[in-house]
Amino acid sequence: MRAAIIGVVSLAVIGAAVTGVLLATAKELRYPTQAKLRGALPAAAAAELKARGVGLSGALSCADLPGWTKKRLRVSCSGVTTSKKPVDVIGSGNQESADHYFTILVGGTPVVQNVPCLGRGCRHGG
Repeated sequence: MRAAIIGVVSLAVIGAAVTGVLLATAKELRYPTQAKLRGALPAAAAAELKARGVGLSGALSCADLPGWTKKRLRVSCSGVTTSKKPVDVIGSGNQESADHYFTILVGGTPVVQNVPCLGRGCRHGG
C-alpha cells in the first residue's frame, strides 16, 4: 500500500514538473490581438526610431492591413521624419507560431527588417 502511495505521489510530482516546464517555455505573442498590435505599434516604432537617432514630425498613423485574421495579425503605420522622409512600418503576428515580425522603412530604406520586437528592451541588428 505504501509503495502505491509513493508511486502516485511521484507521478503527481513529475506531472507537475513537466507542466511547469511547458508553461514556463510556452511562447506567447506580446500583442495577442489585432487591436493590441495596432494600438502598441506607433509607440514601439517611435521608440525604435528614436533609439536609432531618427525623429518623427508627429505621431504615426496605423491601420489594419487587408487580409488580417485572428490568427494572422497585420498592421501598417505611416508618418514622416523631422527631415521630411516618409516612414512606413509593418507589424505582424502569428498566433500559431507566436512570432511577431516588424519592419521599418525610412525613405524606402529598411531601418529594421523582420525583427521580433521593437523599441525599449529589444536587442537586434539592423
